[in-house]
Amino acid sequence: MEQMTIGEVANEAGVQPSTLRYYESIGLLPPAKRVGGKRRYTAEALDRLGVIQVAKKAGFTLSEIETLLSGFSETEPPSARWKTMAQEKIEEVEALIERAQGMKRLLVEGLECECLRIDECAVLINQDGREA
Repeated sequence: MEQMTIGEVANEAGVQPSTLRYYESIGLLPPAKRVGGKRRYTAEALDRLGVIQVAKKAGFTLSEIETLLSGFSETEPPSARWKTMAQEKIEEVEALIERAQGMKRLLVEGLECECLRIDECAVLINQDGREA
C-alpha cells in the first residue's frame, strides 16, 4: 500500500499539514505510522478526511464528527450512525434558520426606520411593549 507524506495528504485533501496533526491529536485521524520520524499515511487517511469534510459541510462540530466516527457500537453501520446524528442536526439547523429569518426581518424593518429618538423606535419595541 502506497504511503504518503503529510504534505502530500494535506495537498490532496485541501487542508494544511497542521490540520492533520490536530486531527490526530484529538482522535479524528488515527496516528500515522512513522518512517524515519516522519508521518506516513495510507489512502485510508484521505477517505477519513473526506468523511470529515462532508460532515463539516453538513454543520457537524469536530466533537460530533468524532462521535460519528467512533462513538457508536462497532455493529452499528455508518448509515445508521449518520441517520441518528443527521436527524438531530436537522432540528438544530431548522432552529438556526428560524433565528436567522427573525434577524433578517428585524434588519429589514430597521432599514425603514426614520425615528428621531431611539427610545421611540417601533423597531426596537415589540408588540407587548418590552424592548427587543
